[in-house]
Amino acid sequence: MTSSHVPAPQPEPAATPRAGGPFDEIPKLDGELCFDQAALDAASTDFGGLVHQLPAAVLRPGSAEDVATMVRYCRERGLKVAPRGQGHSTNGQAQVPSGLVIDMSTLDSVKIRNDTAIVQGGVRWSTLVRASLSKGLTPPAFTDYLELSVGGTLSAGGLGGQIGHYGTQVDNVLELQVVTGEGEMTTCSPTLRPDLFRAALGGLGQCAIITRATIPLVPAPRSVRLYTLICPSVAALTAQQAKLIGDGRFDYLIGQVHSPSPDGWTYMIEAAAYDATPADDARLTSDLDHTAVEVQDLDYFDFLNRIAPLVETFKSIGEWQRPHPWYDSLLPASAVDDVATKTLANLKAGALGLSAVILLYPILTAKCRTPLPVMPDGELAYLFSLLKTASPGADSPEAMVAANRSQYDATLEAGGHWYPIGSVPLTQDDWARHFGPFWDEFKAARHRYDPDGILTPGQRIF
Repeated sequence: MTSSHVPAPQPEPAATPRAGGPFDEIPKLDGELCFDQAALDAASTDFGGLVHQLPAAVLRPGSAEDVATMVRYCRERGLKVAPRGQGHSTNGQAQVPSGLVIDMSTLDSVKIRNDTAIVQGGVRWSTLVRASLSKGLTPPAFTDYLELSVGGTLSAGGLGGQIGHYGTQVDNVLELQVVTGEGEMTTCSPTLRPDLFRAALGGLGQCAIITRATIPLVPAPRSVRLYTLICPSVAALTAQQAKLIGDGRFDYLIGQVHSPSPDGWTYMIEAAAYDATPADDARLTSDLDHTAVEVQDLDYFDFLNRIAPLVETFKSIGEWQRPHPWYDSLLPASAVDDVATKTLANLKAGALGLSAVILLYPILTAKCRTPLPVMPDGELAYLFSLLKTASPGADSPEAMVAANRSQYDATLEAGGHWYPIGSVPLTQDDWARHFGPFWDEFKAARHRYDPDGILTPGQRIF
């Protein structure tokens, strides 16, 4: 019997340049450049589900050098570039028609060294906290949903319940490695290229792409005692929150407003004390004015990650896949009661969707030391967010976006600012007003580090 050797079939290359297209001379990469329809389709939408723009290619970098190489390549050819973390943008901010989307999720290295974490930009916060907890440490500041990328939240600001003690996530960064719009890979910090550092943190990807961050770590608690307190009104909620963030008795503090029941809106404080026991209850809550209280004891990671099961529920019923025209604002303490009360009075039950969340919680502006995100004047500000979902029976996505613009105008009139992660149509004049005193410095950094204006066009700032 004779036999013959038949070569094993070789897989099709993931990156097949299109002849005559903009990517016809691809440089050598550690990762891959993708042109398949599945990759392009995935990069043409986001969590918001409102904007759909098809890129010409998707880079899955094997290294930060790949990012620099392809930014240089695109700059030479006049192509736009947008980094994409977990695709959690709500208005096409990480999309670029006929350009290059960089899928940052492949840059996922985490290194723990003593009391710092050195993480690549595509690392999810859940991955980082698991790694740090193995050393008994934790990052000091989180957003409430951990399945977002480090580079993504640091490009926006990163607000969460620890803000009363540690400020925003961008206040807790020691150093960045970035790739500028010129394709230069460089390091910046408060003392090394500080103008770039200031413009990259919270800078919405306009001057540089964050490829690595060095983040301080603090000792991690073992457990969390979580108190849920119900207040009778907006004014009662914000007054209690002002007291609690002022005296710092809780390690974590947020607030929510729940959709109206037959008895009206429900105003809720979530306050957590690390490593507390029932013996601490009287000290923590006995002087507070609330109508009900619920107490839970949670493992620290389960506390940080408690939104994840809710998200899985939303995914299972299709809510996570619907359009999400979110609105997030920062209001001065002097105006928060008036703006929030009027807004809620004009909302009908179900208008924001089945899975809508309304956030209302305080921020000590002195803890927010970076120029971005832009905070209102005064010692105390409030995050007021309308996290909408276009569920069946709710307002249409278009109506929600139009309502966001009206809400934005009311926010400005009250002396507030937009927290720029949501869905609001803004003009370039609006953006100049948004950045305020930092605008000239920010614009100068844009021209210095991205002189051809190729980075992150979906933000529509320049």
